[in-house]
Amino acid sequence: MSAMRTLNSEEGNRRIQDVQVGENVVIQPFVNLYGCAIGEGSRVGPFVEIQRGVQIGRNCKISSHSFLCEGVSLGDGVFIGHGVMFTNDRSPRACNENGSIQKDGDWTLEKTVVEDGVSIGSGALILPGIRLERDSLIGAGAVVTRDVPAGSTVAGVPARLVGS
Repeated sequence: MSAMRTLNSEEGNRRIQDVQVGENVVIQPFVNLYGCAIGEGSRVGPFVEIQRGVQIGRNCKISSHSFLCEGVSLGDGVFIGHGVMFTNDRSPRACNENGSIQKDGDWTLEKTVVEDGVSIGSGALILPGIRLERDSLIGAGAVVTRDVPAGSTVAGVPARLVGS
């Protein structure tokens, strides 16, 4: 792997803060990226947000309007279609039982792992704590509620196995 460099940019249409990037990374306008790492040769489309702690492997493609929240890691050669959403909290709430606004320590982060060569179709929703194993295919619009085995294809709401 090539050396990573740190990007910081506060242009009108890009917010990039403390982002580690490899060689030949392409970042389109209208993005919010902070505290993440993007491997060499990867491409980030417009209107994408990638949060702190997200790890993106080499030669990945993140299409427009997608959201990668804290706790997500992508292997190498992963394709993320348009408008894909990842979540990281199984029981999200605005307030604690006492009525106070929840803060970082008031909820449980659940990590999601996307292994090498996975393709996720446009509009898919990936619930927290999921592992998408190597070379699996997630159909457009699928809601993934459980782990997906290597080389398999899932589709639907909730996502079900439709092929290998």
